[in-house]
Amino acid sequence: MMLTLGKLRVDPHKIVIFGAGKIGRSFIGQLFGCNGYKVVFADVDPELVKLLNERGSYRVVIKGDTEEEIIVPNVSAVSVSDRQEVIDSLSSAGIAAISVGKFALEKVIPVIAAGLEQRHRNNPYFPLDIILAENMRSAAEFTRDGLIRYLPEYYPIDTLVGLIETSIGKMVPIIPHAEIEKDPLVVFAEQYNTLILDGKGFKTPIPDIKGLAPKTNIAAWVDRKAFIHNLGHATAAYYGHFLHPGLEYMYEVLEDKKVLKFTRDVMIQSSEILCRVYSDDFTSAALLEHVDDLLNRFRNKALQDTVFRVGHDLVRKLGSDDRFMGSIHLAIQYQMPYDLIVRAMSYGFKFKAMNEEGKMFPDDEKFFSSVSNDLNSVFTDLLSFDPEKDLAVKNQLIRLIHNQ
Repeated sequence: MMLTLGKLRVDPHKIVIFGAGKIGRSFIGQLFGCNGYKVVFADVDPELVKLLNERGSYRVVIKGDTEEEIIVPNVSAVSVSDRQEVIDSLSSAGIAAISVGKFALEKVIPVIAAGLEQRHRNNPYFPLDIILAENMRSAAEFTRDGLIRYLPEYYPIDTLVGLIETSIGKMVPIIPHAEIEKDPLVVFAEQYNTLILDGKGFKTPIPDIKGLAPKTNIAAWVDRKAFIHNLGHATAAYYGHFLHPGLEYMYEVLEDKKVLKFTRDVMIQSSEILCRVYSDDFTSAALLEHVDDLLNRFRNKALQDTVFRVGHDLVRKLGSDDRFMGSIHLAIQYQMPYDLIVRAMSYGFKFKAMNEEGKMFPDDEKFFSSVSNDLNSVFTDLLSFDPEKDLAVKNQLIRLIHNQ
């Protein structure tokens, strides 16, 4: 049913998704597209936009004990270079989502603001909820601050825009080139399909879609994802690569009981920190069960998830606000041990895994060049360590790196 409000027709069952990448297609697009929504992707890749419009659907291949193929129907796309088309699509959407990555998020904010402004001119009382499908802390605050810079002063952002933080737990591997050549739109993914999101962030009723899991304290769940899932995954990649530099897949390094045990111990240490910080949200038993479930998922052989994918992008993953240092900062605040976490982080400084073409991630090559020239300055210049507050952790890392 189309709702005609003011000058604009709004389709409550249309979602505009910024980013037609792996998470956008395999997770958000699949959830909504397979539940009766018209899915419109906004993306920078002209070939991807063209193919989505030509086919009107795409495949998601679920990799697990058995393989399943899902066809996501009723799909179209617009190019972000066509600013007015994006604005028009957003103006008439029932809901929106953003899945472009932390560093690209601020680049899409101006066109989203323009879409909100046009929507307000045509329908001044019709809110838009935006699902922030990004693995970052305080994503709603970041997005709100960005939108305010581009919206007029009179725009009632707190009334008309719901910014829905999420915890993105679905693992999506790099698609081999041979598979992309067969079908450029195909996405491989694990079976997990639960989208944890902020139930308090919506301005309109939460969509009645299987797989949505609203939470009252989303900060706890975002941190659970960062400081158990992301931290544990990176730990297995870094320590596994340190011990077995020739192995390609995550399931292979985790077949080493030494890697498996160390990864589990690190995840448990971080879980204990989270249990202390969010005592009203988690129990030790529940987090331990979560750790063991994740370790089983990490060892999914059918997924063919690579050590390279999980560990690359070191400047971000070893940064002062990411998985390792974020957990360490909480441990320091609550006076809890973090020795295993800092040790796990130190192996990242030895991580030189390569992709299927035998190449390192370009920014990682630059990172190691800086490490070779001046390790001490890497912490402040690249990883954004606080020279005073993070000094003790930095010194621990330097000792561990030199003693490996």
